[in-house]
Amino acid sequence: MIQALAHVCILSTNLDRTRDFYCRILRLSPGFDFLRDGQLFGFYIKINDRQFIEVFKTGDEPSDRTSRLITHLCLETYDIDALSSHLEASDVATTKKKIGADQSWQIWCKDPDGTDIEFHQYTPASSQLTGTACHVDW
Repeated sequence: MIQALAHVCILSTNLDRTRDFYCRILRLSPGFDFLRDGQLFGFYIKINDRQFIEVFKTGDEPSDRTSRLITHLCLETYDIDALSSHLEASDVATTKKKIGADQSWQIWCKDPDGTDIEFHQYTPASSQLTGTACHVDW
């Protein structure tokens, strides 16, 4: 039921330096930006047309969440409802299916060690496919 790794999320204390490394040095392409109150606070970097590195700004001081450089793993699925049913039947607790700010269907669970796993099913309006900026309120 899993068809690909959708994205990996990393944190950055300097978005310009991070974008420069991935886009200029590694020659990956920019995807789309995350804006909060009109200000850049993250972005997607394209690995290919369906796989990305997601980057969010973090403070300079490490905290519980920011001490981890990778915050979660996201896997793309072609049928989020079937996957949700499969996880439930396997006694894996998940969040309810919802459309995220990026216009993709998503559910979340944790692996046995507590690592957050996000599952995406893209829609025609998904920012990952359209490149449209993702405006969030979280």
